[in-house]
Amino acid sequence: MADPSSYRPKPGQIPDSPGVYRFRDEHRRVIYVGKAKSLRQRLANYFQDLAGLHPRTRSMVTTAASVEWTVVSTEVEALQLEYSWIKEYDPRFNVKYRDDKSYPYLAVTMNEEYPRVQVMRGHKKKGVRYFGPYAHAWAIRDTVDLLLRVFPVRTCSAGVFKNASRTGRPCLLGYIGKCSAPCVDRIGADDHRELADEFCDFMTGRTGTYLRRLEKQMAEAAEEMEYERAARLRDDIEALKKAMEKNAVVLADATDADLIAVAEDELEAAVQIFHVRGGRVRGQRGWVTDKVEDVTTGALVEHALQQLYGEERGDSVPKEVLVPALPEPVEPVQEWLTGRRGSNVSLRIPQRGDKKALMETVERNAQQALVLHKTRRASDLTTRSRALEEIAEALDLDSAPLRIECYDISHLQGDDVVASMVVFEDGLQRKSEYRRFQIKGFEGQDDVRSMHEVITRRFRRYLGEKERTGEWTDGESTPVTATGTPPAAGAGTPSADTADGIPAYATGSTSAHGAGELLTDAAEAPLTSSLKDEDGRPRRFAYPPQLVVVDGGQPQVAAARRALDELGIDDIAVCGLAKRLEEVWLPGDDDPVVLPRSSEGLYLLQRVRDEAHRFAITYQRAKRAKRFRSGPLDEVPGLGETRKQALIKHFGSVKKLRAATVQEICEVPGIGRKTAETIAAALVRAAPPAPAVNTATGEIIEEEEPGTTPDSPGDPTAGAPEERRGQET
Repeated sequence: MADPSSYRPKPGQIPDSPGVYRFRDEHRRVIYVGKAKSLRQRLANYFQDLAGLHPRTRSMVTTAASVEWTVVSTEVEALQLEYSWIKEYDPRFNVKYRDDKSYPYLAVTMNEEYPRVQVMRGHKKKGVRYFGPYAHAWAIRDTVDLLLRVFPVRTCSAGVFKNASRTGRPCLLGYIGKCSAPCVDRIGADDHRELADEFCDFMTGRTGTYLRRLEKQMAEAAEEMEYERAARLRDDIEALKKAMEKNAVVLADATDADLIAVAEDELEAAVQIFHVRGGRVRGQRGWVTDKVEDVTTGALVEHALQQLYGEERGDSVPKEVLVPALPEPVEPVQEWLTGRRGSNVSLRIPQRGDKKALMETVERNAQQALVLHKTRRASDLTTRSRALEEIAEALDLDSAPLRIECYDISHLQGDDVVASMVVFEDGLQRKSEYRRFQIKGFEGQDDVRSMHEVITRRFRRYLGEKERTGEWTDGESTPVTATGTPPAAGAGTPSADTADGIPAYATGSTSAHGAGELLTDAAEAPLTSSLKDEDGRPRRFAYPPQLVVVDGGQPQVAAARRALDELGIDDIAVCGLAKRLEEVWLPGDDDPVVLPRSSEGLYLLQRVRDEAHRFAITYQRAKRAKRFRSGPLDEVPGLGETRKQALIKHFGSVKKLRAATVQEICEVPGIGRKTAETIAAALVRAAPPAPAVNTATGEIIEEEEPGTTPDSPGDPTAGAPEERRGQET
């Protein structure tokens, strides 16, 4: 690892002017290219204390062995030179967009004597007009097949064209009227080129002229009683309209614009572009990039603009480019786009109307593309194996962690504190093993203490299961719980207690951390696991993980390690993943382990952490919502939702139900005498406090109870207290 001070330029050597700089490694390979308004100020940022640098920047400057720069006149020139060098050197620490050349275009070879319509990929050629890109080649062929009825331009290859010219016989398309057959001189070169120009005009959005012309010709043919010709023109008009319908109007003012959206996380970003011409979406493309450098959304947009328009000229650069965030500064980029188009280009963020709505659609596509990319990446066996090996190497584990458990704490300003446990086996989610916890040992917000409680309860259950099944070997010490007592032999037996309607399981030990109530996710995972003992009873904690991951930094990691040590468990590795800088923390270490941004191991740890966060916050929100919707009838055992609704509908409100006699309650269909007595007793216990009094007038202020207004008897959430605002964690 190189010391940046060894190649730091001397003071005064770096000019205070615009330019482009290159970092090279010890083998003279360019590893990073950047531009700056002031080279002196920008490069000075790289040579500060390493502890103050972002981990990705720190990795780059310690990999580099030298830095050099080139001075230019303006920021626009710096932008152009940066793009050229990135294309030339392909630096490893710059943003890299993949699949740039894979999208097909509809191309018209206007540089040939007889222009040809075809599907083309790869680099664009001079003298060829391009339309698109399209998501699929078949979409181009469908459009061309419809348009050839009206614009019978040549579509055959050079070999087929020469063979037809030699034999004097056109191909099949020439016989069925979908080619004007210039190969056998049915049409001259000038007329065929004019036909190709009309085809291009139609593709650029100037459709009204041709439709009106064909409709006029059809009317004239009908007046002259040339009905076959009129029918043929009618079919041509339908074909053009059908081709137009394939690209619905999205912007009513016939706008030419490109819309760019970005979906990103800490490691990757997906870019989606919609090409709108004449108010219609003519093409779509998307890229995915590894964020190997520390970039903002505006910087990602700038890189995407360079990739899109770096080799474009003229009308290929639209009048408007709509983006989710503007590059900083925006003026040089806008000036660069204007120079490539040859006229003014508007670069802005849409604020309202149709363009804002279309941008939201592009953003949804970008988000879906990122999710799809992550799914494909996670499902690859080779990638998963490499990720587990990288984790084992980075954390100095004896073997790859085939089972990883991750824990996260979630609450809303200290209320409804819950925790989640998610399991990944062989790099894949094992949702049947997911668990969720309520924090019972204390009140308030303390993530460190909550983490200690959750780890203690989970692994006390594991030790209890292990002892119950007789898996202790001779000479193996009996594990000790956090309270200093051995785990109970009956650990893991179902408890009669329930919480939120979900069965709870008690550990059988009494600890300061509160009876170890464990909850399963009824929505996403079955209560049973494939692990069962001899009597068929589920063994929910029979397998320990090789690695425990906690969402957090040093304090959370220390709490988890302390909980395992108190239980006598020393063969399970622990680490934490801090979200701010994606640093991996190990117990007892003052400095984090920084994995490369392109590391598959870091990617897997991030997926595990994000899944734990999602699982925890989903449960926390559900608990909070249920608490807000709860009422006195929820305390009546055995009273389901249907009979509660029937009671409210019959009496109109809980207040009137409380005033009713047992006999009146029995009149409600489905309510027996015993149930009615239970309801009456529960309502008496849950009687509201005395009514408020207006001290100025002496008037008693009566308020309906939440969720019981006569206007909405069937809505248990009506009038619920407003949800408290706060930051969910």
